[in-house]
Amino acid sequence: MRPSVAVYALLRGARRCTRAPANGASAPPGRPRVGRAYHDYLKVATGAGPYVRVPIKSPTKVIGAYSSRGTRSKQEDMYATYAIQIPSEEIRASLEKNYGMVWDPGTPAKNGNGINGQLLWVGIYDGHGGSLVSQFLQEHLHQIFEDVQPSDIPQAVSWLKSHGGYFGRWRGGLLQPYITHPEWAQSNTMSVEQRAELAFIEADRKLSFNEEAETSGSTVSVALLHSLEPHGAAFWNADKLSLTVAHCGDTRVMLASTDKGTVKPMTEHHHAETHRESARLRRMGSGLVTDSFGEARWMGALANTRGLGDGRYKAFGVTPEPDMKWEILSGPEWSHMVLVSDGVGSVASDQEIVDLARAQSDPNRAARAIVSYVEELGGDDNATAVVVPLPGWGKVQGEDLTKELRAYRREQAIGSERQRRM
Repeated sequence: MRPSVAVYALLRGARRCTRAPANGASAPPGRPRVGRAYHDYLKVATGAGPYVRVPIKSPTKVIGAYSSRGTRSKQEDMYATYAIQIPSEEIRASLEKNYGMVWDPGTPAKNGNGINGQLLWVGIYDGHGGSLVSQFLQEHLHQIFEDVQPSDIPQAVSWLKSHGGYFGRWRGGLLQPYITHPEWAQSNTMSVEQRAELAFIEADRKLSFNEEAETSGSTVSVALLHSLEPHGAAFWNADKLSLTVAHCGDTRVMLASTDKGTVKPMTEHHHAETHRESARLRRMGSGLVTDSFGEARWMGALANTRGLGDGRYKAFGVTPEPDMKWEILSGPEWSHMVLVSDGVGSVASDQEIVDLARAQSDPNRAARAIVSYVEELGGDDNATAVVVPLPGWGKVQGEDLTKELRAYRREQAIGSERQRRM
């Protein structure tokens, strides 16, 4: 998909990037010129050499994805899949902090041309009020994640605090240690979670240069997979994997086990009425309004209280800070990971979603089956599903847990307005 005119304009007004400009011009002052690190292929170690390149997208069907506009006039859902590169020391620091795990990333010569610093990036972005924000995130959030440095933290925190209101007393979240100890900015070792929070804030700051991002926004879910195998096995063939999820809003990330295909949610909705968000926003007073359909809206306008864009609501507590969750996965115990937009998650349950994928021959068919089911039930929103096969793909034990439920729901939907239009 080509960037829109609005995205090009936004980038011209807010470019602050460590990548060397494509036209060969000088890089911005004070920032190193480096080559692009993210790719649409994975480096996979083999016994025959340092690594081979495996394309992430079709026709290899390593990852499946499918989108439908539904009955909406515009497609505001976006997704992205890339192999990105960060310092392996940051991965090591996160593993030690979160799990007490001692992991040796090895030297560059030992780890296969930096292969141990490689992460699989899978992002899903559900726009509202226009596609500017979701499209910008699709095209640039992974790059910003790679580029941010500890020296960016003071500016990012200062920008967010400048909104006042809720952020008047905000101390920096996961980035607070770097504010308390400015000398830490000389270090290049952040944790993966700190890098994610900084990237989300920095992306939001770049978006603030465009007026359209004042009244439009996007929810975000990003899953980062990293193989912990010393020989650099790919994520679909690793005995042990590290999964980190950075999440804002009501997009969804979930895992399906090989044991009966049970679902493990990795995200929670950021709606103002939920316990965690209501506690966070309590000091703002009452900003929750229920519309005539019984749906709650923060400040009478927003379904989600975390996301990027929506600049005019920042002072009222709408934050780009992601919820962070992490998990060490025993690869063979997990069949697949699914990311869906709200157009899917608001119609189908988590268990239905992972069950729809389990019977398919490849991830592309699985993603299509999920979205098609939502359309059959009358879903009218943009709907997107991304399916990532894990080492247990095709090995789920037991019966399909929601087969009868799905048949019943399909039967009840026959003759609906949406089906008549199909």
